[in-house]
Amino acid sequence: MPRPRTIRLRRTGARPEPAALGLAREAARAGLRRIRGLHALRSAAALGGAVALARLTGALIETGELDGPALGLAVACALAGAWLAAAIEGRSAVLEAEIGAGLIDAAQAQLTAMPARTTTALPRGALIAGLQRHPGALARLVVGHAAARRMMALGPLLTAATLALVSWQAALALVLASPVMIVFFALVGGMIRERAAAQEAALGRLATQFADRVRALPTILAAHGLAHEAGKLDRRLRAYSVGTMGVLAVAFLNAGVLDFFSSLTIAILAVFLGLGHLGLAEIPGFAGLALWQSLLILLLAPEYFAPFRRYAELYHAKAEGEAAADALAWVFPQDATAGAVIVGPRLEAPGVRGLVLPHTGPVPDFDLPRTGLVALTGPSGAGKSTLLRVLAGVEAPRAGAVRLPEAGPRTWVSLENPVPAGTLHHALTDGVVAPPEAVARAAAALGLADDPHWPGGLDAPVRAGAENLSGGQRMRIAVARLLLRPGLAFCDEPTAKLDPVNAARVRQALRAAARHRLVVVATHDPALAALADRRVSLGATPLERQAA
Repeated sequence: MPRPRTIRLRRTGARPEPAALGLAREAARAGLRRIRGLHALRSAAALGGAVALARLTGALIETGELDGPALGLAVACALAGAWLAAAIEGRSAVLEAEIGAGLIDAAQAQLTAMPARTTTALPRGALIAGLQRHPGALARLVVGHAAARRMMALGPLLTAATLALVSWQAALALVLASPVMIVFFALVGGMIRERAAAQEAALGRLATQFADRVRALPTILAAHGLAHEAGKLDRRLRAYSVGTMGVLAVAFLNAGVLDFFSSLTIAILAVFLGLGHLGLAEIPGFAGLALWQSLLILLLAPEYFAPFRRYAELYHAKAEGEAAADALAWVFPQDATAGAVIVGPRLEAPGVRGLVLPHTGPVPDFDLPRTGLVALTGPSGAGKSTLLRVLAGVEAPRAGAVRLPEAGPRTWVSLENPVPAGTLHHALTDGVVAPPEAVARAAAALGLADDPHWPGGLDAPVRAGAENLSGGQRMRIAVARLLLRPGLAFCDEPTAKLDPVNAARVRQALRAAARHRLVVVATHDPALAALADRRVSLGATPLERQAA
C-alpha cells in the first residue's frame, strides 16, 4: 500500500484549518493576486472619476463653462471602471469554477486511494450532494469573499487618503464610522455560522435520506408506503429551506444595518457641508471649501462604504464556505495534532475517530469489533439514533471518520421498516433468498409462527401497508429478516413496544446473530445493554442539547 501523503496546513485559532479549505486556498493563491490587482485598479479608476466629475460639475454650476479635460477624464475613468468590473467578474467566475473542479478531482483521488471498505462506509447521498454543493461554496469563500475582505481593508484607506487631500476632518469622520460596522460584523458572525452549519447538516440529511429511499423504492412501493416516505422527504426539504432562509435573513440584516450607518454618516457630512456653504456654521474642514471640493466629499463618501457593502453581501458566503469545509472533513481528513491533510486511509482499525454528530456534537472515540453486540446507550436526546444512522451510512456526520469492520450488505432494523403485503413468509423473505427451514427457524425464534394475535403461521396474511400489524409485530419481522440476511446489522430500539416475553426473544435473537457478525443497537433497554460485548455511553445535559 502506498504511504500516505501529507500537506501542511496553517492553524486558525485553537484548531488546524480544515483540510479542504487549505487545498482551496492554495489553488486560489495565484489567481487571487491578479483579481486583487484588478480591484485596486478599479478603485483607482473610481477615485479618479469622482475627482473629474466633481471638477466638471463644480465648473458648470459656478461658471457655466464645460471643463474639457475633466469631462475626458470622467469618461475615461467610467469606461476603465466598467472594463475592470467585467474583467473582475469574469476572472472570478473562471477561478471559482477551476477551484471547484479541482476540489472534485482531489476528492475523487482521495476516495480512490481509500480502501474499498472505507469508501463503502461513507454516506453516499451526502457524499454526492456534498460534492455538488460544497466545492462551489468553498470556491466562493476563497475567491469572492477573500477578495472582498482584502478590499474592505484597502479600498476605504485609498478613499480616505484621497479625501484627506481636500478635508482631513471629513476623512476622519468616515474612518470613525468604520469600527461600528466591524463590531457588528463580529456580532453577527457567530449567528450566521451556526445557521450555515444547520443548513449544511439539513442538506446532508436530506441527500442521505433521498439516496436511501431511492435504493429501497421497490420495497416502499410494495408496502404502499410512498405517501409516508414522501411526507418525510417533504419535512427534510422544509428543514433545509428554513436553514437557507435563516442564513439569508442574517445576511440581509447585516447589509441593512451597514446601509443605515453609511447613510447616516453621509447625511451628517452633507449637513455639515451645507451649513459651511451657507455660512451658518464654521465647522473646521467643512467651511471655506470650493463647491467641487464639497461635491467630491459627497461623491467619495459612498465609495468609502462600498467595500463594506460588498463584504456584507458576501458574508453569508464565508459562513457557507466554512460549513462546507467542515462537512468535507470525512472526504479530506486531517491530523488534528500536526495540522496535515492525510491522503489515504485515516483509521488503522475499525471504529470512530473525531466524530461530530448533527445537533448533539462530539462523540468519544471507540473501536468496533468484527463480530459481537455493541450497545449505544444514554438518555433521550444524547444522539444514540443519530450515531446509529451515521454508522449505517444513512446520515452524514458534521466531521470525523467512521470505518466499519467489513463492506457488503447492511441490515437496518427499526419500527419504520416497511412490510410488504402478502403473507408472513413473503414479508420475511422480501429481498433475500433463504431456504424454507431457515425462514421457519427465524419465525419461531421471534414467536411469529405461533402468535395468538396473528394466527396462520408463515401463511398469516399481511394487509397493504401492514395495517393489521402492531408495532411490536413489525419490529419482530424486521429482526427475523436480520437473521436471514448476511452482513452488518444496525438496530434502533429493537425491544421498544414489546412485551417482556417478546422483548426477551429479540434479545436472544440479536445475541445469537452477533456471534458471527457485528450487530449495533441503540437502546434504552438495560437488559439488552447487559448482553452487549461492548457499550458506548452517550450523555448530554439539557443545556448542551439545546445549544446543539
